[in-house]
Amino acid sequence: MAGSPEGLAGAEVRTRFLFIVSALGIFAGLVSAMFFAFRPKPAPPAFNPAANPYDRGVYANGIIESDQESGENINVFPEVSGTVTEVAVHEGEEVGQGTILVRIEDSVQRAVAEQQEAQARAALAVLEELHAEPRPENLRISEAQVEAAQATLKTSTDQLAKQRESYAADPRSVSKATLDDATNAVQVARANLGVAQRQLELTRAGAWSYDVRNQEAQYAALTKAATSAQALLVKYTIRAPVDGRVLSIGAAVGSYVSSQGTLDTYSQGATPVVVMGRAQGSLAVRAFIDEILIAKLGPPDRLEATMYVRGTDVRVPLEFVRVQPYVSPKIELSNARTERVDLRVLPVVFRFQKPPAIDLYPGQLVDVYVKAQ
Repeated sequence: MAGSPEGLAGAEVRTRFLFIVSALGIFAGLVSAMFFAFRPKPAPPAFNPAANPYDRGVYANGIIESDQESGENINVFPEVSGTVTEVAVHEGEEVGQGTILVRIEDSVQRAVAEQQEAQARAALAVLEELHAEPRPENLRISEAQVEAAQATLKTSTDQLAKQRESYAADPRSVSKATLDDATNAVQVARANLGVAQRQLELTRAGAWSYDVRNQEAQYAALTKAATSAQALLVKYTIRAPVDGRVLSIGAAVGSYVSSQGTLDTYSQGATPVVVMGRAQGSLAVRAFIDEILIAKLGPPDRLEATMYVRGTDVRVPLEFVRVQPYVSPKIELSNARTERVDLRVLPVVFRFQKPPAIDLYPGQLVDVYVKAQ
């Protein structure tokens, strides 16, 4: 029954249980609120951001490059297309001018060069033959033909003389037709002798000057063609244009290269086959000054600047080298021009000595502050 002692005891137990559960819920809510309201102390930065060392300083993004008299890094592109058969150097290697960097498959061009050279040699042989004329054997044949014509003429002349003597002694001994045939035979023999003598003169004169000049022109043309083919063959071997250091190799054995360079595996853009830099103890940094800050720069010969290496507290003083006097669009390192505003910058080149405590490489981005007026 509801009013029995057992029912009252059960209701009391349920009431206590609900009270305990409610208390635990309130306690859990308070603990959760305190836990989520607690904010841990922020971790210190990995490095201190670059601070402006000047009272008036102009900030610029900079990129490290090899120190050269003019231009940026040396980008080596092939002048011919083909498949790479050999990469003769490795990245970071110091090379001298003329050192073989990359070889391109050249079997077709090599065959063309050999063919052109063989044709030039053949033309030279014909020219030397013309200069060597008359050939002794041909000269002796012409002389023999003259002697034979002279003998024939003498025989015909003697025969005519005998016929005339017989006719003079007895006109009935020789017919008129026989006498005429002997006379004609002498004339034919005399004409043949003249032809043989003129042929001998032609043989002794040697090659005609026009033939010689024509062959000389052909030999010169074929020689230039062979030289051109050989010069093109040489371009299938890419050599170092200057003394320097190999910074990057964009081609591997088996890859295809052209005058546009080679396809970069990651960016899918055209890149140089080899990138070189000057082998020097000093490096350069190219700082890009925003066009709205150009007016704040001082005279170029008195520019003072400081470079900060990102990710470190290293601070490097810079020496002014030159200003590239052309304000150009801002560089898009991602190769994707998505900016809607035409931002332009002025490149200013500085030089610095490489700090001994840290490694720096061309292509590395740095922060640069230039002292303003």
